[in-house]
Amino acid sequence: MREISLDRLRTLVAIADRGSFVEAARALNLAAPTVSLHITELEDRIGAPLLSRKRGHIKPTVIGEALVERARRLLDDAEQALDDVQRQVQGLEGRARLGASTGVIAHLLPQALEVLRQQHPGIDTQIAVLASEETLSRLVDGTLDIGIVALPQPAVAGLVIKPWRRDPVMAFVPTHWKSPARITPEWLAAQPLILNDSSTRLSRQTTEWFAAGGQHPVARIQLNYNDAIKSLVAAGYGAALLPHEASAPSQDQRIAMRPLRPALWRRLGMAYRAGHVERSTQHVLDVLWALRLA
Repeated sequence: MREISLDRLRTLVAIADRGSFVEAARALNLAAPTVSLHITELEDRIGAPLLSRKRGHIKPTVIGEALVERARRLLDDAEQALDDVQRQVQGLEGRARLGASTGVIAHLLPQALEVLRQQHPGIDTQIAVLASEETLSRLVDGTLDIGIVALPQPAVAGLVIKPWRRDPVMAFVPTHWKSPARITPEWLAAQPLILNDSSTRLSRQTTEWFAAGGQHPVARIQLNYNDAIKSLVAAGYGAALLPHEASAPSQDQRIAMRPLRPALWRRLGMAYRAGHVERSTQHVLDVLWALRLA
């Protein structure tokens, strides 16, 4: 069954509005025979007359009026669809799906989301709490657009992974403890510890940091939520090793933050698919990039 072209429907509506083939042709920038052909094709497709000519004035028939009414809605919907897509192409609207760890979501993403709200209110940023490996996997299969991942990562075909931030890992200890100015693996291993879950990159980094000092401590508890870890430190339950962002809010007065010796860093990267990047995704990438030194 042949489909009805929007161009044919647009011609019918133009004639119904102007009551003239000639005026419709002029409004649509078409030749008069083309306008006549459009109506002939529509009437052949419908199987009934769509226009009547009385006293030199052209009006839709009953069938024609029904089709004109539907045609107006279809044409409006088509224009709206094109406008919506154009706004996405221009980056005025759209969606960006982002995956990151709880620590990044808690302390870094809110700054980016605030900037996006002000500068690009039409972009819907959807966030998923994911480990780095799953983030990269979902970028590859197309269910994410941007990922914040721990570095280093092996190269992944089809993805761009570039360094984003380097934040120092610090010792967070209860204030009432008598702690040295710089924390060594030997001193910290002798304290009760609250460490990150063994599935995280930070856990592997801290294990290597202790091992380099000949230490292999066992944590009192392992968690994968940095704010919960800090709450336990504040309560005096133990000490922790956590990254510290320069823009993070002030610490609880019950927590003392000490640098490590040797120093340890948490490195993060931005990951996204290589090739064409949609404008909405690029806006989010640009805002995140601006936070690389924050």
